[in-house]
Formats: sequence, structure tokens, C-alpha cells
Amino acid sequence: MLDLCQAFVVLSEAQRFPQPGVHSEMRNETMASRCVNGRSGFPMLFLVAMALLGKAAPAQTIRVDTTAGRAIRFDPDQALGSSMDILPANLVDKVYSEPILKESLSAGWGPITYRQNTELTIAAWHWNPIGTWSDPAHQSGYFTGSAEPQGFLRFSFGYSLPHRGSTRSDEPQGNYSRLTDGDAASYWKSNPYLTKRFTGEEDARNPQWMVVDFETPQEIDALRIAWGNPYARKYTVEYWVGEDAFSKPLGGVWLLFPGGQVRDGKGGTSALKLSDTPVKTRYLRIWMTESSNTCDTHGSDDPRNCAGYAVNEIYAGNLAASGEFIDIITHAPGQNQTAVYVSSTDPWHTAADIEPSRVQTGFDLFFTSGITNQLPAMIPVSLLYGTPEDSVAEIAYIEKRGYPISYVEIGEEPDGKNTSPEDYGALYLQWATALHRMDPKLKLGGPVFEGVTEDIKVWPDAQARTSWLGRFIDYLKEHGRMQDLAFVSFEHYPFPPCEINWSDLYREPELVKHLLEEWRKDGVPENVPLMITESNVSWGLTQPMADTFAALWLADNAGSFLASGGAVFYHSPIQPEPLRPGCHGYSTYGNFVANEKLEIQQHTSQYFASQMINLEWVKHGAGVHELFPAEADVRDDAGHVLVTAYAVKRPGGEWSLVLINKDPSNAHAVKIEFADAHGQQAAHFSGPLTMVTFGAEQYHWHPEGAKSHADPDGPAARTTHSAKSGELVTLAKASVTVLRGKID
Repeated sequence: MLDLCQAFVVLSEAQRFPQPGVHSEMRNETMASRCVNGRSGFPMLFLVAMALLGKAAPAQTIRVDTTAGRAIRFDPDQALGSSMDILPANLVDKVYSEPILKESLSAGWGPITYRQNTELTIAAWHWNPIGTWSDPAHQSGYFTGSAEPQGFLRFSFGYSLPHRGSTRSDEPQGNYSRLTDGDAASYWKSNPYLTKRFTGEEDARNPQWMVVDFETPQEIDALRIAWGNPYARKYTVEYWVGEDAFSKPLGGVWLLFPGGQVRDGKGGTSALKLSDTPVKTRYLRIWMTESSNTCDTHGSDDPRNCAGYAVNEIYAGNLAASGEFIDIITHAPGQNQTAVYVSSTDPWHTAADIEPSRVQTGFDLFFTSGITNQLPAMIPVSLLYGTPEDSVAEIAYIEKRGYPISYVEIGEEPDGKNTSPEDYGALYLQWATALHRMDPKLKLGGPVFEGVTEDIKVWPDAQARTSWLGRFIDYLKEHGRMQDLAFVSFEHYPFPPCEINWSDLYREPELVKHLLEEWRKDGVPENVPLMITESNVSWGLTQPMADTFAALWLADNAGSFLASGGAVFYHSPIQPEPLRPGCHGYSTYGNFVANEKLEIQQHTSQYFASQMINLEWVKHGAGVHELFPAEADVRDDAGHVLVTAYAVKRPGGEWSLVLINKDPSNAHAVKIEFADAHGQQAAHFSGPLTMVTFGAEQYHWHPEGAKSHADPDGPAARTTHSAKSGELVTLAKASVTVLRGKID
């Protein structure tokens, strides 16, 4: 038994910010060393200890609101799923082998979403290697996969774009912009599908742009543009005043250079004296609103070659007194070039542009392997670097095979490519028209935002509107096409990988709730479901992904999303991945610790959390569940909610509560109450009560570099006992607990 000194130290330690990974033996040694000497302070210790003991005593209750009409209805076979992403070419067969499939599915998730990855690298997607080129003689142009089933689609590949305009993309693949590559023959070209020929609206409705990023402010007064064909007849040249133009679009303004207005461009090489005195700026923007519609180097046979804007090279700097042009841009065919970003890129490419190391699963392998759980799958189509005809052929192929589709997600992370909401909207409507002409029953949606935690802001338009989603919704409404939006999707990677703290767990429920509220404020109708189609702790590898932290985060993320009105939640990814170095240590995105051959060595905390959600909390295959409001009064001194609760009533009347104790140092005893909003019809668990717990006592991650591992590595602890009215249930520190039983 502890003496009073030891009790004081224990209670004092409990008030401190957690240090996950510190073993109880170490804490006991520290406690003992602090109690060996100094008995003269006993009276003060006694008083403090008594105060702390009294502080731990207040009743803590989980209240489930059973008021009729307040429940959210969902079917786990539609609402809780996982995802399959891009794979290394040499490991596709391994991932789809029976042992790995069995392990992957054992996490319990229901439906699956096939992730579209080629747009992250600014590449076209050949979902089917068999198809037709628009210029078959040269194996180039715009590729349309065959809609007719032939053979077995095992792999699919991306093709880099020769007319790429942006230096960098979401995935560092060593590609580069053709605007500052030093090659006078190469050129950037904008997407022809954003011109009047395809949108039916004037080019000025979808202005295209190039932005030069000097990285640090530079003195600029002159510009040269080596135009290709088609060139801009009307354009302006502007400079940015303010904070980062891309990450903080509302933190500054674009201003027109005094000599930056061109109303009658002639093509060729334009030399512009922008200002009599140099202007200091980090960013320079060329904003184009009217095309010459002259044809590029690929000829006039295809009208897409004659639509948009093309530029061979950009030069910016100063005009010396002698008239000499001094160019400060670094021209190089690589990432060391002066960075440029563009509004869009022409998806024209050749057979030689294949990226053989980056493989997406072929649809026949995907649908016949068993990874879909025999449930309809969410399928993507390429938008930013694709064509409507190719997307129609893709869905037609899947339907001809008889594979079930739940949703069609259009595009991938347009916000990450700096695509404007109006440009995405113009493309979306072309794709929706073509796809619904082929199959009116398809449920189409997007835009698949990156993992953000706030409403996405962009440079203001003429009406001073800055919300990306708000402007996209307005675009659909203005064109009378809201019926073509069956869902809104986004990714959820909330925390910067190198800045994660345990206290971030307290923020997660509000982050999700806030996002859903923002999307509704942006104009998304209540009858349009909101979906998280990718999710994990962070967009970059970080050790907390493998810690107990991730298990608590995942359970809270899924529960809070559904409780806040979200419709479909996909956790990412389903397949195993090797350990890799990241922030704070080695980690992995997936549910497993795997070696380089993807042989599964261990399960991660997210695997056990997945099972807690899918095998303990809900019951897949049972039908519609009802999610009732639940709240806890367990808080720390700072007001953080330490315990969150999500209560479902399963088909058949069984109640199932998932309880997340985010206190890393202390267990909490709680009482469970069921009652309506007026406190009437109070009930408690009665009869057999199953209790399943996973947390710090069942799992501990040991950060040892490439040899990092979990020990213990599960499983969850399980007990069943006869519930008693008013009994207290102890929630272990840093744990996820499921309570399941009947009430009376």
C-alpha cells in the first residue's frame, strides 16, 4: 500500500502533461526516489494529497440521449470502408495474394474506394492499356481506353505530360515545368477543355494563368514571353503584394504592373517594359483571357491542338540603361529551375511517356480479388488530365463486366493543383454530361479536397468570393446542374507530421464537425451527402501513426464524423506498407508493420482500432444502425473533454457504445445512463454486458529506428459480466473501449 508521500507523488504525476512510452516501472522508481528523504514536509504533503484525492472524486457520467427522432441512421456496409492506393510495380501480385488479402480484410472495413493517384503527379491515366490514340500514326495525342472487355486488366499506368507547366506537384517525381526548362522547343499548354469550344462560354469565363515564384522578393521591371501556338491575344502581367500567394491567398493582392496590360497580342516573343522603376515582389502572374486559337506543333487535325494557350519559355528581370535584358530566372530541366505554377495543363502525351514504376491496380484484378468484400466500390475517373470520352469508356467497361459501383468520384485534389473552382466546375459538367448520357443512374461527385481542416480559400473573384467550395456550388447552380452532384468528398489528414502532440486528440471531434458545418455554409444542400474518401493521422509519415495515439484518433475520427452528419468514411489504406523514416521516428500508414516484400510482421494500433470500430462497435451485414447523441462530463483542468462517446443501437435492439479515454495517464470510472431529452425513460445496461478494451496496456510502440516494433502488440482485452444498475465502468488510460448489451 502507498504511504501518503507516495500517494502525493502519484497524484502529482497524473496532473502533468503525458509522456507516452514511459513505463510504469520508471515512474515507480522516480516516485520512490522522491519519497526516500524529506519527511519534514509531511503535513504539507498530506494537505496537498487530500486536496488532489478530493478532486478526483466527482461523479463522471456518459449520457446517451434516446429522444425519438434524434438518431442518425447508417448502414456500416455503406458508411465505413477503406481504400486501395497506388502500389510499387513489383509488389502488386504480392498485395493481392491470398494471405495479405485475408489479413487486410480482417481489419473489418466494409466497402472500398479505389484511389486515383496519377493526377497527383500531373500525369494521364491509362486505366486500360488497350485503346485508341487520337493520332494513332504517332502513338500520341489523347488516349481513350477500350470499353470492350478483352483479356484481364491487372495493371494500369500513368503517363507524364510533355506540356507540363507546374514545377512541383503533390508527389515529387523529378518532373518539371516546360516554362523555365531552358529548352526553346518545349512548351507548356493549357487544358483545351477549358476553352469556348468545349465550355460553350467565352475564354474570359475561365482565364488561364502562369505564376513565377522567385522564392524571395526580387526587383522586376521587364518580362519576355516566348509564345507558342495558340498564344494569348489578351493578357495582363501582375505582381503580388502580401504573404504567400498560394498558402495565404487572402493575405495579399495582385496588382497590375503599369506596363502590364496587353490587349492585342501578336505571339512570337513579347518583350514588355513593365515599370519605369523596379517593383519588388516574390510572385509574378500572367493572366490570359483570349486565345489566338492557332494550332500547336501537333497540327490542325485535332481541334484540341488549337485551343488554349502555349508558351515556350518565360524570362523575367530587368532592363538595363543600355537596353540589355537581364534575366534572373534559372532555366533548367529539373527541380532546381525557377518554380512556375499554372492553372491547367493539356493532357496530350505519347506512348513513350509511361511511368512504369508507379502502378494502379487493373480493374479486373481489383474487382475479382475479393478486396471489395463483394460490396459496390467507389471508382474514380481522371478529370484534370483526362478526357470525357476516356472516363465514359472506363465506367462502361466496369459495367459490362458486371462489377458493382457505388459512387464515381470525379478528379483528385484539384485544390492541390491550384485549379480554380470555376475550371473544375467547367470540366465537371462536361464529364457529368458524358457520363450521365451513358448511364443516368451514376452517382457522381467530388471534388476530393486535400486533407484540410478549414474551408479552402482562393484568390477573390470579381464578386470578392473566396470560398473554393462555395464558388463551385455557385457554378453548378448558375448552370442549373446541381442534380449532377450526388455527393461532396474530401480527404482528412488533419495534423502536420512534425507538429503532432497528444493534445491534438482533444481537437479531432471539433475539427471534423467544423469542416462539415463549413461545407454546408458553402451551399452544399442537406440532401447531398458529405464523404471522407481518404483519411489518416497526417499526410506525411510520423511516429504517432504507429503509437496508441493513432488508435484513439481513428476511433474518434470515425465516430465524430458520423455523429456530425457525415455519410461515408473511408480509412486509408487497406494494404500493408513497409516501415519508413518519418517525423519523430519510423512509421507506416497502414494497419500492418511489413518488410520490403510486404510480408506482414505485426499489426499496428490502427489495425486494432479498425477492428474495434467494425467488429465490436457496429455489425457489418446486419443493416441500418441508429447513432444517438452521447456526451461525457469527464474533463481535465484545462476544460478538455477527456472521454468521447458514440452510441449506436444495432438492428435487433442491442446497444453498442465506443468510449475513447484520451487521458494518457489515468483511468476513469464512468456511469452509463440512457434517457430522453427530458430525463424520462431512464435506463441502464442490463443482463450480459460485453466489454472490449484496446489501449496502452495492450499495445506499446518501441521506437528503435528501422527495427521499431510493438510489444505488446494486442490483442484487445475482452470480458463479459452481468450488468448492474448504476455500476461504474472503468475506462483504462489511453484506450478505446466498446460496451455492448441490452438496456432496460
